[in-house]
Amino acid sequence: MAAPRDNVTLLFKLYCLAVMTLMAAVYTIALRYTRTSDKELYFSTTAVCITEVIKLLLSVGILAKETGSLGRFKASLRENVLGSPKELLKLSVPSLVYAVQNNMAFLALSNLDAAVYQVTYQLKIPCTALCTVLMLNRTLSKLQWVSVFMLCAGVTLVQWKPAQATKVVVEQNPLLGFGAIAIAVLCSGFAGIIVTLAGVYLSDGAEIKEKGFFYGYTYYVWFVIFLASVGGLYTSVVVKYTDNIMKGFSAAAAIVLSTIASVMLFGLQITLTFALGTLLVCVSIYLYGLPRQDTTSIQQGETASKERVIGV
Repeated sequence: MAAPRDNVTLLFKLYCLAVMTLMAAVYTIALRYTRTSDKELYFSTTAVCITEVIKLLLSVGILAKETGSLGRFKASLRENVLGSPKELLKLSVPSLVYAVQNNMAFLALSNLDAAVYQVTYQLKIPCTALCTVLMLNRTLSKLQWVSVFMLCAGVTLVQWKPAQATKVVVEQNPLLGFGAIAIAVLCSGFAGIIVTLAGVYLSDGAEIKEKGFFYGYTYYVWFVIFLASVGGLYTSVVVKYTDNIMKGFSAAAAIVLSTIASVMLFGLQITLTFALGTLLVCVSIYLYGLPRQDTTSIQQGETASKERVIGV
């Protein structure tokens, strides 16, 4: 059976590409704005909680529409959720990890510029690659290994002397921001840091009780929640119609858009190391997504040639 991406037009692929790029760039910039404004700072844990609740309600609504009737809807829930506790437990692990990852994104963007965050977050590629090699016993091509090391070098350059935003007046801790990205990257690669979520919620619990669940919320905060919930689900649907090259191009384009927006909105000062590092990261993303060469036919041809030589 042909993959979904093989049956769509070029125009639709470009639409998917635009959706992924804009969602990644706009979400990062909007989140950065809400975490650095001079207004009362909201609790990131409550925003993540609301985002997950909206995703749950949307998912239930989609399931209800697909089943078509209340009886089939109940039967589906009973069979796939309530009647399969092991499967539910398996699904809860990545769900908790994604919750940790989302919290770390809020923490990182409270301490790092949006463009620096976009570049550094691409470390998820080598992290996932290593997990694939070590845990699934898969192999990477030489070009992919080169791109992984190139990406790490690019991120190192970006973090060597982080670009400063002159229009941001709140206090920031770049080391804390990089640590948050590191945890988010690890969560993206494998499910192993769930306990962090409990710590985050416990740390905000007393303040939430004192100031209220929706303390510091503005229209911009609700916009970020909308992007993370509705936009996130929509993007996950669109992604299946794209290939690795398009995903890589989308990530690179999102970095460029985030950089331009950061210069305009936050007064980001572009340094030489940041520019070189960003360029390395964008090139490495493209190289990593290139399809691997199929050497099967080449090897068969070489074997046949050797057999003819031996026969002669």
